Amino acid sequence: MIQVQHIFKSYGNLQVLNDICLHVGKGEVVSIVGASGAGKTTLLQIIGTLDHPSSGSIVINDVDVTGLTDKALSRFRNEHIGFVFQFHNLLPEFTALENVCMPALIKGHTMREAESHAAELLAFLKVDHRAHHKPSELSGGEQQRVAVARALINNPSVVLADEPSGNLDSQHAQELHQLFFQLREQYNQTFIIVTHNEELADMADRKITIKDGKNIEE
Repeated sequence: MIQVQHIFKSYGNLQVLNDICLHVGKGEVVSIVGASGAGKTTLLQIIGTLDHPSSGSIVINDVDVTGLTDKALSRFRNEHIGFVFQFHNLLPEFTALENVCMPALIKGHTMREAESHAAELLAFLKVDHRAHHKPSELSGGEQQRVAVARALINNPSVVLADEPSGNLDSQHAQELHQLFFQLREQYNQTFIIVTHNEELADMADRKITIKDGKNIEE
């Protein structure tokens, strides 16, 4: 489903990624670990089309995204890729339900369609009772579940998570880790997770270590 082929990335004279190759199949949960500064987040951003490689290719669902125009890339990202960030990145002026609806509205769904699907996801994630609360009124764990719902609203091909439990206490982190696998079972969802949490990394189907800009599969 995802083919990462010979990805190099440098910033000036700094070589961050050095010939990364990776295949991720549908329904897999893959973790990416490594020391700070190893290039984990850079790789995730390139897979998510938020950054461009210096060379190499990313193929998602038979589409070489490295060859798309900026407009086509934005549309592809909206339809095929979901993101979960460490600090949630929820819009503070909107309710949980409205935050989840945003990607669906951008895709072109009606408000009624978006709200219906968003409500289903919030119910599955057990935060439907908080649907009309703004992020400041939610706990960290609740905010992260809302962020997961937002990532899933367009039924993406893959969900990319960057330190998703890094800002949560141990209980909420454990709940989030279990949630990823429940989502895989429920929706056959694919996850690529960058994490420093060894427990989460070891739960994955495969663990990839980034060292010196190269990937080592464990």
